[in-house]
Amino acid sequence: MTATPSESLSPAGTPGHFDTVSDERQMNQAMLRGWRGRCPSCGSGPLLRGYLQLRESCPVCDEPLHHARADDGPAYLSILIVGHIMAPLLLWVFVHYRPDPMILAAAFSIGTVALSLYLLPRLKGVIVAIQWAKHMHGFGQARQG
Repeated sequence: MTATPSESLSPAGTPGHFDTVSDERQMNQAMLRGWRGRCPSCGSGPLLRGYLQLRESCPVCDEPLHHARADDGPAYLSILIVGHIMAPLLLWVFVHYRPDPMILAAAFSIGTVALSLYLLPRLKGVIVAIQWAKHMHGFGQARQG
């Protein structure tokens, strides 16, 4: 059974439906701001209070950030990216240079930890920015006040 043009599966009056130009948010711009650790809305205020803790709201534009749900996404993405970079690099270094196994293990352990720690807050910012751009987890609600 197909819907006719007059039947809409998500009418404009339902919550979460955004069909006006003013409600469109630029995904690429928001993701870049999130990568830089900035508010996805204004791009000026800091997104994180500490290393990985989100602020309640942006100190510049007062965009509420408390309802964002990054959960384990940044950790999974970090593991995926670091694994895809370090595993082939480890194999290449081993085959071409044949270093002592302890030196190889120490160097790649440090590199893996450093790259993971670099990526975690940036990927968290990207995930929060995607949620903001897509009006997810409370970002689409009208502001109070």
